[in-house]
Amino acid sequence: MRPGSRLIAGAAEDIARRGLMLVLSSPSGAGKSTIARALLARDALLSMSVSVTTRPPRPGEVDGRDYRFIDEASFVAMRAAGELLEHATVFGNSYGSPRGPVERMLTDGRDVLFDVDWQGTQQLRQNAGADLVSVFILPPSRAELERRLHARAQDPEDVVQRRMAKAADEMSHWAEYDYIIVNRDVERSVAAVAGILQAERLRRERQIGLAEYVDTICRG
Repeated sequence: MRPGSRLIAGAAEDIARRGLMLVLSSPSGAGKSTIARALLARDALLSMSVSVTTRPPRPGEVDGRDYRFIDEASFVAMRAAGELLEHATVFGNSYGSPRGPVERMLTDGRDVLFDVDWQGTQQLRQNAGADLVSVFILPPSRAELERRLHARAQDPEDVVQRRMAKAADEMSHWAEYDYIIVNRDVERSVAAVAGILQAERLRRERQIGLAEYVDTICRG
């Protein structure tokens, strides 16, 4: 199989293909992380983008797997050099998506999954253009979103209410996304995102070796 080729249902395996960047966004508790984990477990051609961050590692986190842990000076240098596809500061710590590893995977025909908010998605769209496919995950109702946040039993009540307040602002950006999924059932939502991913892989412009392939067929 040539560089840039990957076996995709509905496409010949010897057609060179450029990968895509799949963004999943949602308010906290809507199911984005659960859907992302299921997609990564089922699809060998999909990899998670590993962000850089200036915060210290938490117990159990592995450098290079969960994040790349760097100091503030290195982060500033990467940002100044245009080496980050998107970046943000959260609670005094800096986070960003390195351009180099993502570009190498796209060139090799692999797809990259991003777990970012609407602001990160806007930056990615500015920097990635046609490589980006964005999906927003909505909860079935406000009451269900609050129930899921309580069911996680991870946050005290005041934090849950802050997350609920933030959710309204996050959901107001739904129209900026390519696809919208209402997560009533996790398995159905995973199947829906997988369908989006499959269809986007077959876009003519992503199959960069298609002209050569068709020409070979025509010449016999």
